[in-house]
Amino acid sequence: MAAALRISSLLSRSLASSTYSLLSNGRICGAGRSVVCSYTTAAALEKPITPSVKVSYTKLLINGDYVDSASGKTFPTYDPRTGDVIAHVAEGDAEDINRAVSAARKAFDEGPWPKMTAYERSRVLFQFADLIDQHTEELATLETWDNGKPYEQAAKVELPMISRLIRYYAGWADKIHGLTVPADSPHLVQTIHEPIGVAGQIIPWNFPLLMFAWKVAPALACGNTVVIKTAEQTPLSALYAAKLLHEAGLPAGVVNVVSGYGPTAGAALASHMQVDKLAFTGSTETGKIVLQLAAKSNLKPVTLELGGKSPFIVCKDADVDKAVELAHFALFFNQGQCCCAGSRTYVHESVYDEFLEKAKARALKRSVGDPFVAGIEQGPQIDSEQFEKIMKYIRSGVESGATLETGGERIGDKGYYIQPTVFSNVNEDMLIAKDEIFGPVQSVLKFKDIKEVIRRANTTSYGLAAGVFTQDIDTANTLTRALKVGTVWVNCYDVFDAAIPFGGYKMSGQGREKGIHCLTNYLQVKAVVTPLKDPAWI
Repeated sequence: MAAALRISSLLSRSLASSTYSLLSNGRICGAGRSVVCSYTTAAALEKPITPSVKVSYTKLLINGDYVDSASGKTFPTYDPRTGDVIAHVAEGDAEDINRAVSAARKAFDEGPWPKMTAYERSRVLFQFADLIDQHTEELATLETWDNGKPYEQAAKVELPMISRLIRYYAGWADKIHGLTVPADSPHLVQTIHEPIGVAGQIIPWNFPLLMFAWKVAPALACGNTVVIKTAEQTPLSALYAAKLLHEAGLPAGVVNVVSGYGPTAGAALASHMQVDKLAFTGSTETGKIVLQLAAKSNLKPVTLELGGKSPFIVCKDADVDKAVELAHFALFFNQGQCCCAGSRTYVHESVYDEFLEKAKARALKRSVGDPFVAGIEQGPQIDSEQFEKIMKYIRSGVESGATLETGGERIGDKGYYIQPTVFSNVNEDMLIAKDEIFGPVQSVLKFKDIKEVIRRANTTSYGLAAGVFTQDIDTANTLTRALKVGTVWVNCYDVFDAAIPFGGYKMSGQGREKGIHCLTNYLQVKAVVTPLKDPAWI
């Protein structure tokens, strides 16, 4: 919980800390309100800081060794601050997936990992967590360099969360057990929880290292072996972390890392006949493809953590200043590139005008720039494709009649920086209210009563998360039970304790990450029935 709470303490900034004058640049949109564009952006225009860490691992990790791809191909990974190439990384494809799966299959069927005692496996994971803590600077630097997120966020928030989660599952390793079940006849009935086998895992680019931990830690705690495909945009931190995992004592072949593209390496992993279980985090559209490939191959079980369009509901009794800060954090955290971002901000009509003005002021105060600079809240978007997608949605919002209160433009002429953007007068039929934008674009909608906002909040194909801001316990209870989502944060947001399950309703996915519930993703339950001869009791 402490690591989760650091998100708010690090990235939230009090409105009272400084004052800002709202200076119009004269651009008129929507209902005719002046668009305000005055941001703390000097760092985005300066020469980027040169990272202190050298990129040492760019090859595929298969059977304990870093190797070239079978084809010899590489692909560039880019610095989103500039668009420049950081390094060229081995490009895995179907043949490399075959090599990795073969190594994982052999490690599971013949190797020591599943045959180790659970306590021995837990010691490897505990040692891995210690190494993560010792290499925070290197890992956080690679994460920021490859992804664009603020270094302070990576180093002070995400890395502590990662090592905490690994220790959480290390603690579970020797506490996974079955039951003795009473029978209606003279039989001894036991249930045994067995590792499922080779787990294929596909992770996204928005939280590369955190998702690596979310996937790998529970799978290993249960005694499985792993083939993980990294996102082509952000391969570097997982390759480094995997090296630490082997330093911690992991046997060769237990975790294999293949960098590459979705249609080649990703599709090969999802459809592989020797993969026993698949876990995917990414977009809903890609999740559907992954599910189809898994079903058409060997009907392997699939866990999906997909997209969202999460409502953040500010009730009439809210402390507006606190609500503005929390709603700002819920949307703009990680450049808005967060599956559970509070991207539909519903505000009660009685406080709507006050909230809107203060939300606009808070967006203007947001510091945007080189993510290696101390105090920067927002770095660049991940790449040119995501940048153009966000700008397209901003244009769509203006064209559909929403009021562009502030932002909406590019910052600088290099890299993928976007002004924090706020829209008002947004309706549910607009694309900016329906689609997952995955960027720093806040849509503020007005509502009259609780029944109305429940109906409107649930009118979406997504169901990942929601935020509720109220001082009334009855209102909170009503909303938490009525909202069709996997997580409801009440007077908080983005609290990601290792023990809290995370996943979605509807098209936001199936299954749960984190917590005790995640263990079931990587276990088979076997019933063993044995006759009892002349038992003293049944």
